[in-house]
Amino acid sequence: MKRRILCPTDFSNNAQNAIDYAIELFKDETCVFYILNTYRVGGYTLEMGTGRELEESHKKSIGGLKLTLEQISDGSNAKNHKFHKISECGTLIETMKNIIDKQDIDLVVMGTKGATDSRLEIYGGQTVLAMEEIRNCPVLAIPAMTKYKEIKEIVYPTNYRSSIKRRQFQYLADIAKISNASIAIVNVIKKDEGLDEEQINHQNLLKDYFEGLDYSFHTIKDKNVQKGINSFIQSRGSDMIAFRNKKHSFFGMILSRPMVKNLGYHSTIPILALHEFRS
Repeated sequence: MKRRILCPTDFSNNAQNAIDYAIELFKDETCVFYILNTYRVGGYTLEMGTGRELEESHKKSIGGLKLTLEQISDGSNAKNHKFHKISECGTLIETMKNIIDKQDIDLVVMGTKGATDSRLEIYGGQTVLAMEEIRNCPVLAIPAMTKYKEIKEIVYPTNYRSSIKRRQFQYLADIAKISNASIAIVNVIKKDEGLDEEQINHQNLLKDYFEGLDYSFHTIKDKNVQKGINSFIQSRGSDMIAFRNKKHSFFGMILSRPMVKNLGYHSTIPILALHEFRS
């Protein structure tokens, strides 16, 4: 079965790095990559009816996509990959949503910063929006300076409270399988306490979902959840972190603007945002 992967680009080095990471990660898999560039023009130009700015923006977008595909062709050895370029006038998030539905996209892979590349933020605004707003497929965000290397461990933090469904973990399991990586399931607690019946049930479900994979359960005692996870990742040299994105809960908190500045691991390893799929 072909994987269908959407990679948005603004032609920045960060965006190209994310595309390169995705190609290398899935080098032995049959994939169709959709390389997307969006552009916008001012309302004043459209109202004047000239369309000159629109035409110029479209030409620039097409030209950039052509150069991107040429760069991919020069650097990729994957013979089982196909690439399609998409140039659209519109906002990035809404355009991505439409393409995800239209092309039945399995995964979005994007860089954590765009062309502006502010050193004051680990994540660019569009990446945070994508992880929050795109609900029908996972989003894999690649930090700007992170080059692909063998994935040996993926960390999945959880408090075992939220209800879970098997399909929400499909891509986490798939990445672990194709990378031969282990999954470290981490629960951070503030005081010594055992799991209650609900938590034990959810832990048992994870055992079923990850059957056949190398996984392990870990409990960390720390008053600060983010600090506990960060310390765990740094001490083990983990290669990826996966969050289950339940809106307005843990994931939303951990990517909040003030909070993200304190999460050093986000600047060095990819983050996989899993979602509660809408029906």
